[in-house]
Amino acid sequence: MKITSSDLLAILRRFGEAGDEHVPRHIDQIKQSHPSPINQLVQLRFNRHHYFVLIDETAEDRAGYIMQQIFVAKSDASGEILQNPTSDLTTYGLPFKGKDIYLFRQHDGKKRLDVILAERYPDTSRSTWQKHIRAGHISVNGQVVESPRSEISDTDNIALDLPAGTDYSAHELPIIHLDDSVVVIDKPIGVLTHSKGALNDEFTVAEFMRRYTSVGLDTNRPGIVHRLDRDTSGVMIGARTPEAFELLKSQFADRRAHKTYYAIVVGHPRLDSALIDLPIGRHPSAPSTFRVDAKGKAACTSYEVVAHTDKYSLLRLQPTTGRTHQLRVHLAHLGTPILGDRIYGKAADRLYLHAAALEITIPVGDRRTFTAPLPAAFTTLFPGVAIDADA
Repeated sequence: MKITSSDLLAILRRFGEAGDEHVPRHIDQIKQSHPSPINQLVQLRFNRHHYFVLIDETAEDRAGYIMQQIFVAKSDASGEILQNPTSDLTTYGLPFKGKDIYLFRQHDGKKRLDVILAERYPDTSRSTWQKHIRAGHISVNGQVVESPRSEISDTDNIALDLPAGTDYSAHELPIIHLDDSVVVIDKPIGVLTHSKGALNDEFTVAEFMRRYTSVGLDTNRPGIVHRLDRDTSGVMIGARTPEAFELLKSQFADRRAHKTYYAIVVGHPRLDSALIDLPIGRHPSAPSTFRVDAKGKAACTSYEVVAHTDKYSLLRLQPTTGRTHQLRVHLAHLGTPILGDRIYGKAADRLYLHAAALEITIPVGDRRTFTAPLPAAFTTLFPGVAIDADA
């Protein structure tokens, strides 16, 4: 893959390292190499900093592997792998021209203010610190600094004047089950699982979990072991103890947590039941969205049509993998997008996707299945339909 200075500038802009005021001639000392036959490494200098761009489809966000490739070109390289600022997830890889790229910035003495803050306070994302800086919440040596790109040294005095968070202690969520190890809720639509790191001061599932857990209290996701999208309702389980957290987390990772969803889709699938086995990857032109992609990660969803009308079908869905937006992408690919899907279909009064049942092993007791009843919006369109947790 031929990489030009224009490509490198586009990559730096995507990672937030360059702005619209910069042009390709600001990049120099470009040197390209191949640490292995399956990847490409580009060294460059920009704005008094040195960078490495790694193009590698096999890296899969493994920091250790990424550093090994960089050490081939520079054995004493010291710096940081920059996170993908366009993703809601904590990830390094960023799609560019159909390839996965990674950006490494060398330490060159002074550092950007947002970088130093992210290093000193790793539980707060760099994008959040950028917002704090622009809002005038950070002072350096007694002076307010409003540019995240401001370069400072370790000897500079940084002072924080962060606004106090809102007290959400009076906010409640419907509890399905509560014991000494776990708390299970029926998440309403419109509620985030946890803060994305931006200065969006709003009530989240994580803030609700905070009052029940001893896990991750110094983070923005206390007790959280899995996610539901903001627009998805239904069963969520949280851990109250470190032991419960490890047990639950391992079950989601090993696919031993079995989930059942109900969705109302526009139209009718060609088959009344089927297994959708189609890999999913990030959409290169819209990195916060996903699509069916032969080079993506394996994703499997089984579905069954429970009922239908002239316009809509009610589906029972059982994913065996947990890719981001998996159900929404799979159903849109079939030509039957979920009703109300603002990203992959058309907006409605809500996203008609509901996490109806979760089968999982909890520390106190045996294998359990927790269920959340279908919301009224579902039963209005399909009256008399009940959740079958054992289907």
